[in-house]
Amino acid sequence: MNEAVIVFMWLLAMAAALPLLVFALEVWLGIWRTKAIQLDGQMPNTCILIPAHDEAKIIAQTLARLGTILDPSTRAVVVADNCTDDTAAIAREHGFEVLERSNPKQRGKGFALAFGRDHLRAEPPECVVVIDADCHSDARSIADLARYSCATQSAVQACYVFDPEHAASPKVQISNFAFWIKNVVRQRGVCRAGGAAILTGTGMAFPWSMFERLSLATGSIVEDMALSVDLAHSGEAPLFLEQAQVLSAAAGEQATIGQRSRWEHGFLSVATTHALPLLKHGFTTMDRKVILLGLHLLVPPLTFLILLTGLIAAFLLAAAILVGNWYPFAVLATSLVAALMGVLVNWALEGRLWLTPQALATLPLYLMWKLPIYGRFFARKRVGWVRTDRD
Repeated sequence: MNEAVIVFMWLLAMAAALPLLVFALEVWLGIWRTKAIQLDGQMPNTCILIPAHDEAKIIAQTLARLGTILDPSTRAVVVADNCTDDTAAIAREHGFEVLERSNPKQRGKGFALAFGRDHLRAEPPECVVVIDADCHSDARSIADLARYSCATQSAVQACYVFDPEHAASPKVQISNFAFWIKNVVRQRGVCRAGGAAILTGTGMAFPWSMFERLSLATGSIVEDMALSVDLAHSGEAPLFLEQAQVLSAAAGEQATIGQRSRWEHGFLSVATTHALPLLKHGFTTMDRKVILLGLHLLVPPLTFLILLTGLIAAFLLAAAILVGNWYPFAVLATSLVAALMGVLVNWALEGRLWLTPQALATLPLYLMWKLPIYGRFFARKRVGWVRTDRD
């Protein structure tokens, strides 16, 4: 009887320890910024494609910033997708090229990007840079993205983070910090290990030869993750360019829970579908980038991982007391400490820009705040595509 219990304990411990160790490896390798790449030479003919859905409140500010970085080699096209407000009219008032799309049955960024691509086929650019309507960047970042994408003939992901906001509620600050860990720290770690970058939906650059054949017209709520999987699987893994930055205003507390629900439900859906097939394909072809992407997808969102680990650790502790075998519990506890220490070191070095010590102290409440997100996922009440309101 004890032997069967011990085997079960090891199975549980390893199932939880593997994603913890993958996460720990990524965050420890991601402590330092990546080295800047010198990108000079002629600016490729570039189109900045801006999908926009009911962005009348913010698009004027976005386009005003964007207008200062455009030059003769760079054009911008706004795709007003299923808008019920004045997004299109405001964009035209600012002198931008505007496409209007209306198809309520096909909603989401993927459809908007495919619509914009169809328009560009008549006079295709050398490079397409996708920027969300609620984001902002700078001329050097756009130029670096376009040059690097064309030089490598690869999809390239910029460093995408939220504007630091210490006046925000602790829940929003923790969410913004977790977003930085996911989009920057773990990206650094994966790339240093020789893996593929993860596309994040905005700040993405593609050479036209790739963009014209991407599978875009889908209703996926995480079309960027799906694209990352497709490109890695086909041997065209995306690259990460940290020196190119794209920023967005943080959402308010109410909008943040909806935003996190959409991202995490989408990630969990993609992960449960693609993680194991990617690992199988990666080990069959001995493709390190595919293997590392498969391992990356085994790591659920950090809050969910901590909650799940806590439950398994509690069971292993009780079982260890019962049968006297502490090794499975010790392995899991060590893996958890390695992961959490990696997060704390990153917070101490850079993460305090997004998360104050006072907000960090409320982390247990944040974990409880997010429980309903996972409850809805497993109850199959999953969030579809929605627009995020910004304060």
